Amino acid sequence: SDLNPNGFYVAGPVRESGFESFVGMHPVPVVHGMTVGEYGQMINGEGWLANSAQCSLRIITCINYDHLCTYDLPVRPSPNLPNRESVILYPSLCFFEGTVVSLGRGTDFPFQVYGHPGMKGDFEFTPESRPGASLHPKFEGELCRGVDLRLNGPGRIIEERQIILEWVISAFRELGSSPDFFTPYFDTLMGNDSVRKDIIGGLPADSIRAKWEKGINDFKKIRLKYLLYPDFEQGIF
Repeated sequence: SDLNPNGFYVAGPVRESGFESFVGMHPVPVVHGMTVGEYGQMINGEGWLANSAQCSLRIITCINYDHLCTYDLPVRPSPNLPNRESVILYPSLCFFEGTVVSLGRGTDFPFQVYGHPGMKGDFEFTPESRPGASLHPKFEGELCRGVDLRLNGPGRIIEERQIILEWVISAFRELGSSPDFFTPYFDTLMGNDSVRKDIIGGLPADSIRAKWEKGINDFKKIRLKYLLYPDFEQGIF
C-alpha cells in the first residue's frame, strides 16, 4: 500500500546537517506526513540520492484517501508495533529508545507504555525476552512502574497532531533531571542535539516545539510539490 498510517500531520524538528543516520537520512521532520509514493517523488525531485541519482518509480495511487485520514495498517509493520495504538504512538514514544526508560519492549504492549524501576505510578510491567520481538529487553525481569498510554495517548496525538514531548520531559523530571537520563542515541533519533539540551535546561514542551516551526513551514512548501492526495492544510491539493 502507498498509504502512511501517520500521514495526517507534520511534526517534529527537521533533521539537521551532521546528524545523518539510518533513522534520519534526509532533511525532513520526524513526522513528514507523506505517503511512500509522495516521499519517493520528493527524494527524486530534491536530488537526495548519492550523485543525484534518480530512482524509477511506479506509484499506484489509492482511491478515497486524503491526508485527513487515519489509516489502519492491515499487517503489523514490526513485532514491536503490533496494533494501531502502537503505530500512532510510535513517533512520540520512539525517543525513549534514547533514554534510560523502557517503552514496553518485552511486554504485550510495546510502544504503548513507558516506565522504569525508579518511577512511581499504579501501572506496572515486567519486561521479558520474547523471541522474534525482544531478546533481553531493557530491565528484563525487573518490575517497572510508569504510564499506560493505550487508552488516551493515541487520541491525544490524533487531536493535537503533534509530537508529545511532555511524556519524555515528565519521565526526565521524575527520575531526577540528570543528563544521564539520555543516551547518545537520543540526538540521533531527534536529528539534533538542541532538544536534549533544552529539556535539560528546563524548557517546557511548547517552547521546544515552537523552535521547530520555521523548519516545518519551510519543509511544507517543499512537501506540497510532491503530494498525490488532498492535504490536511487548508484543503490544499
